[in-house]
Amino acid sequence: MPKFNTLFLSCAAALSLPVVASDIKTYQSFTGYTGLINTPNAHVLNKGTIDIGYNNQLDFRGQKYMDGHNFAFSAGLLKGLEVGGFVASNTMHDNMFHSAGRGQTRDLSFNIKYQVPYIPQDWFSFAIGARDFEGAANNYKTFYAVASKELWDFRFSGGVGSTDRRMGQMDGVFAGVEWQPLEWFSLLTEYDAEAVNAAARITVPKKWLYDIGELTFTSRFYSSTDFSEDESNYWGVNFTLPLSNQVNYPQPAPAPTHTTAALPAKTSLKQHATANAPTPSTANAAVKRANNTANKHTTTQADVSRSGVHSAPLGVTYSEPTLNKQALALKTQLAKDGFENIAVAYSVDKQIYIEFENATFNRNDIDALGLVLGRVSEIITEQQAGFHIQLNKYNIALFTLQGEVDNYREFIVNGITPDLAITQNAVTPPGGLTWIGATYANSPYFKPRLTLSPTISNTYATEIGVYDYSLALKADLEVPLWQGGGVIVSGQVHLANSDDYDKNKPYHNYRKETGITRAAVHQTFKLPFGFYNQTQVGFFKEYYDFEGITNETAWLSKQGRHKVSAKLGYFEYQDYLGSEEYQALSYQYNWVEQNMTLHAQVGNYFYGDSGVKLESRFWFGDSYIGLFYENTDAQKAGASISIPLTPRKDMAVTRYGQVTGTSEYRHSISSQIGESHNRLVFNQGYTPGTAVNLDNLLLNQGRASSDYIYANLARLKEVYLTYR
Repeated sequence: MPKFNTLFLSCAAALSLPVVASDIKTYQSFTGYTGLINTPNAHVLNKGTIDIGYNNQLDFRGQKYMDGHNFAFSAGLLKGLEVGGFVASNTMHDNMFHSAGRGQTRDLSFNIKYQVPYIPQDWFSFAIGARDFEGAANNYKTFYAVASKELWDFRFSGGVGSTDRRMGQMDGVFAGVEWQPLEWFSLLTEYDAEAVNAAARITVPKKWLYDIGELTFTSRFYSSTDFSEDESNYWGVNFTLPLSNQVNYPQPAPAPTHTTAALPAKTSLKQHATANAPTPSTANAAVKRANNTANKHTTTQADVSRSGVHSAPLGVTYSEPTLNKQALALKTQLAKDGFENIAVAYSVDKQIYIEFENATFNRNDIDALGLVLGRVSEIITEQQAGFHIQLNKYNIALFTLQGEVDNYREFIVNGITPDLAITQNAVTPPGGLTWIGATYANSPYFKPRLTLSPTISNTYATEIGVYDYSLALKADLEVPLWQGGGVIVSGQVHLANSDDYDKNKPYHNYRKETGITRAAVHQTFKLPFGFYNQTQVGFFKEYYDFEGITNETAWLSKQGRHKVSAKLGYFEYQDYLGSEEYQALSYQYNWVEQNMTLHAQVGNYFYGDSGVKLESRFWFGDSYIGLFYENTDAQKAGASISIPLTPRKDMAVTRYGQVTGTSEYRHSISSQIGESHNRLVFNQGYTPGTAVNLDNLLLNQGRASSDYIYANLARLKEVYLTYR
């Protein structure tokens, strides 16, 4: 107790001092939340940062410490909000139904921690949190509140916790001190409401690991606990990294207060687009002037274009030779950048018209738009020129962007917010366009696209093992054949599995087998009033072989905030009499200001279950962390992570095709709630499909939104500066 009094009084004194300290790093504790050894501090992981850790200090059902296995995962979802999962087990592979595993523990739990805002930085930090707060068996349920204060190279923390665990860790008042004399080294001491502990922490700097993340080693070398099975030290290792580097770009400065000459007073192009979906002539009508600079000449001769013959208005002058050369250089450069179906034209009033398709920036269409916009500002140097850029996919229009070249160049050079009109529909090209070369270059059709990705069936923290898996390499081969249509064939090659997926073992039915899994013809249409439709017909393997048809119809609001979709599927067994079907109705809200998408779905699913699914996805660049709830066969809560397994810019499509990784590999973990048991439920809420769907073909992983582009203007600039 004297040791506790000294530690607690020093922490209390430090919390009262009005001194701001240098930045002290925050890492995962042995118990899964950010903190010291067993206790938390009042800090959380930065938004978009994840921490993956392992340590061998097993808290055996709140009764004693012993050598075991702890696996922890934590993530900063929002500013001040941290969530995590924690697996604790005596052994890795012992079957708890057999004699060797009886009496062991194997537990999956979830943690949450929130740093309370609005407290002045020079006062202290304050956080509240919970551990193992939901699930079937709550062996580690704990609630706490903690305050921290940084002073010089020290962080002092103190708080109070509540738990039912027998040995008393975090049951009452706790306190701790972190001392970081060096960037890569710190010493920790704490009173965890039961014992005084001490540890040392060493960090391998991020720059030593190719700027991917930080590797940390922690050794608990002292403890006064009466509940330890032996006197050996406990150790842990953690890896901390950001989910994406495509975040936190410098935001553009506000645009000057003057209005665009082509629009009514106090009306921006963005506002005008929302109201009227402008044409290129309305976006830059002021460029029709009689007096121009040197090297310009008057045009009255008819020009031949795709839209026919036209005559230039009398008195309108423009530099046709210069624009022609620049438009040709632009088209050539876009082909070098790997874009497809490229069409470039110009008009007498110096409007540059571009259509293209993105096949290289497969993580995010916004990168393709950013590079094309940057190329326009780089190559088109005519004063008062305007642009009209349309992004297509298999000749289906996705986005149209309009603006002035000089205005966008000011954004690239000086970071001034550009004035852009963005719509999600094709806009009829103006008459009188002069097209450069063949109308379309780099056709996307009859060129195979091969996408490789892992596919895993797995379980976590069951009575059979800490982690069981069946792993295969999946290949999706798509060949576009006509506007909006093509074929897709998918197969997989079994790579490895744990013993429990072998023949006559518990998970054998869910083993990933080598073979063809999908072969379908797909057709997609973009319909009026924001509707999209996709139908697929073909072969589907879901343990049994099926012939089936699927249909998805989606409606997208004008700015892309709201999406409503209906999915239907009907499948007949190839080798038996009988059929299966599903119907699902979904709603998505795109909360672009918070980089979140909110999802709700109700339906009757493929394996006979029915009910509701809810999910919140927190986006960090092109990755997300999702929190979900399902109530069909069982109530489940869990978390998922989706990351791209392909470079930001893929290889260009050649006449022989293209090979890429997947842009969205998703992995999930969940637990039953509302029950006294945690029974495994496979394929709950499942709907068969292929790698081609509306979200990844046309809707940018559900982020197809003009407001999303406006909210990520800084990324438009960054991608051009990176790949120019």
